[in-house]
Amino acid sequence: MLKFFIFFIVVQFSLFTLEQLLVIRQLIIIPFTQYIAQISVWFILLFDQNVLSTGTILQDTESGFSVSIESGCNGIEALIVLISAMLVFPTHWKLKLKGIVIGFFAVELLNIIRIITLFYIGQWNQDIFDWAHLYIWESLIMLDILIIFLWWIRTLPSISTQSTDNHAS
Repeated sequence: MLKFFIFFIVVQFSLFTLEQLLVIRQLIIIPFTQYIAQISVWFILLFDQNVLSTGTILQDTESGFSVSIESGCNGIEALIVLISAMLVFPTHWKLKLKGIVIGFFAVELLNIIRIITLFYIGQWNQDIFDWAHLYIWESLIMLDILIIFLWWIRTLPSISTQSTDNHAS
């Protein structure tokens, strides 16, 4: 367990360091965040035509209210925690990759729901927006990570079966 925890911290530190590199931010993080904004607007447009996105900003065209999706709000940090845990867990790489892909979509789907709800809460009440943004959704995203990780572990074959499979191949 200590070995898992130490590797988990090292992998997280490495991924968070990579995320902060200017080249990574410019080539991956910012375009990804803009894409998340576009997807959020696409969903909103299904029932509300008064929204547009510019870069990482969602704006209501009637009220002028806008939200900007910044670092920490794009789901990347939550994904880093989940991916770190999956990478250091002792199982086959194929199973790790499957968990990371499913986890990515689950986290980002919830994050898009988060962005949309915050967009509407902010138009209604700024104090509740701040509270929901800083406390409610932050907790729900981290709970999502924990649930996905625990679900993934439960879907894995037992470690004794995996070690037998490794010797057979």
